[in-house]
Amino acid sequence: MLKGRLGLETARIPHTDRHGLLSLDRGNLSVEDGCLRFICAGGGALDAGDYQIPFQAVSAILLGPGSTVSHDALRLLARHNTALVAIGGDGVRCYTAPPLMPDQSDLARRHARVWADAEGARLSMARKLYAWRLGEVLPHRDIAVLRGIEGARMKESYKLIAQRFGIEWNGRRYDRSRPEAADTPNQAINHAATAVEAAAAIAVTATATIPQLGFIHEDSAHSFVLDIADLYRTSVTLPIAFEATRRHRDQPGQEIERLVRRSAGERFRREKLIPSMIDRIKELFEG
Repeated sequence: MLKGRLGLETARIPHTDRHGLLSLDRGNLSVEDGCLRFICAGGGALDAGDYQIPFQAVSAILLGPGSTVSHDALRLLARHNTALVAIGGDGVRCYTAPPLMPDQSDLARRHARVWADAEGARLSMARKLYAWRLGEVLPHRDIAVLRGIEGARMKESYKLIAQRFGIEWNGRRYDRSRPEAADTPNQAINHAATAVEAAAAIAVTATATIPQLGFIHEDSAHSFVLDIADLYRTSVTLPIAFEATRRHRDQPGQEIERLVRRSAGERFRREKLIPSMIDRIKELFEG
């Protein structure tokens, strides 16, 4: 676009000056007199009311359950480069989002450059992720060895965290073809992992980094999302799962997936998980 043409180069607030994410649910997002308006029924993250949304001041709007959006609202958001992400309650699912196109491509370019250097920078990044997860920098430079060490420590973590919540633990067992056949703790871990991966997907979308280019995970189309989600496996995923398992034991009539979602939502809000993930991604590519 030509500089100065129609004044559009100054019509948008740069993403560096915006204020992150705005969560809306149980309402209708529409446009009135050129302004974005959200009429909320209440009962969720917001009190009932009629809100004018400062869409030019946020990078992404997270639209939760019970909400509708008009075509005009989508058009207005696209014009001002504000992403709209459809999510489950409190970010426990990420259903869809358009690509966020920030004013700068710094993070995406660093991500691609580091990932392309398979023997140097990519391995160093994998070691950095493992250091964050394990609490120490390991001397090994073979990714297979690092994965083996992490796997062994995770087995112990499962056992210790299960004990903390008073849950009987018989090991990690999961049949992808028959997920319902797993025992309750394993089902809870599956549901909790899905919730945390959704939060990581929202963070990756918000930072415009590249989901397919993971440093530890490789084959999945959202490998980098899995890398970020795994940073929180012992601190968030497993506590959510075992807390929900304990609630299920005490309230056997409740569905385990519903209990996990509720526990995940409470923890995401309390610990501001998604902003934490965004900060981690930025820290990962610093320099």
